[in-house]
Amino acid sequence: MSSAEPLKPVTYRDSGVDIDAGNRVVSLIRAAVASTHRPEVASDLGGFGALFHPDWQKYRDPVLVSATDGVGTKLKLAFLTGRLDTVGIDLVAMSVNDLIVQGAEPLFFLDYFATGRLKPEDAATVIQGIAAGCRQAGCALIGGETAEMPGFYPDGEFDLAGFAVGIVEKERIIDGRHIQPGDAVIGLASSGPHSNGYSLIRKLILDPSGPGLQAPFEGTTLGEALLTPTRIYVKPLLAVQQQLTIKGLVHITGGGFWENIPRVLPAHCAVAIAKNSWQRPAIFDLLQSLGRIAETEMLRTFNCGLGMVVIVAAADAERTLQLLQQHGEQAWLAGQVVARVTADDPAVTLS
Repeated sequence: MSSAEPLKPVTYRDSGVDIDAGNRVVSLIRAAVASTHRPEVASDLGGFGALFHPDWQKYRDPVLVSATDGVGTKLKLAFLTGRLDTVGIDLVAMSVNDLIVQGAEPLFFLDYFATGRLKPEDAATVIQGIAAGCRQAGCALIGGETAEMPGFYPDGEFDLAGFAVGIVEKERIIDGRHIQPGDAVIGLASSGPHSNGYSLIRKLILDPSGPGLQAPFEGTTLGEALLTPTRIYVKPLLAVQQQLTIKGLVHITGGGFWENIPRVLPAHCAVAIAKNSWQRPAIFDLLQSLGRIAETEMLRTFNCGLGMVVIVAAADAERTLQLLQQHGEQAWLAGQVVARVTADDPAVTLS
């Protein structure tokens, strides 16, 4: 009987987890992360926790505001096209846009990147996109987690989550309580579907009878157009907030107009929107045509061209539009607040 060969020692890498690959990601993203830092950042990459030291003397009665979100199935289009540089911006946008609706300035952001097999260059591309989103929002990317989980995700795929913290003076929290009939409703242009409705989009585009991601669309491909990152509204809205009183802000995400606008309205108020008051991007007309989607369903699923809604006093409407346009936003007077007599009356009407 022959003696058995000695067993080869097993390493963590043999199981599918490559620590060296994780270290390479850190080296690849270090400059991008540093480019987002604010003076309050008090730690570098590599710590167990990230340190942020606010200048509390700038505030009288500060309130911290937090938000978390992901990118959703828009990631599937990134995998199919190989275009990974924009989804990080989406990740930041979905959280910081939720902070600004309560008047909060985003301070810092953390990300969670999970994949089955870590590809350092791909991970770095995604995280560099996150850093780009943080620069747009004026917040610091101060930490995150890169998790390699063999067998948990298909090869070449990953998931993203993001976490943002902002700050606002308690007396300047935007909560909708002062909204009243007669106030103006202003819509800010979206950059497309943002990060909502992509399960439906994929069904329409990738169906055997659908056009496919390589179909030409407005000078590019449909895949490229659908990967246009979510617009980040933080800096323009902070600029408006410094000069005028914003009574209500609405981030038009999942649930569209019907679900999101009522979240900021007092019980005695409704919003009447003029359907033709804004420019609706062609991508929405294409999607509606492909799926023969009813208009009510479109407005429940997509932003349909308005990514953010601003409610101000009627007397401030023109100045608000001017300030937004000065800061690079396309904005329209989209409607007004009206009285809501009973709870059975609709909170949002479109005509």
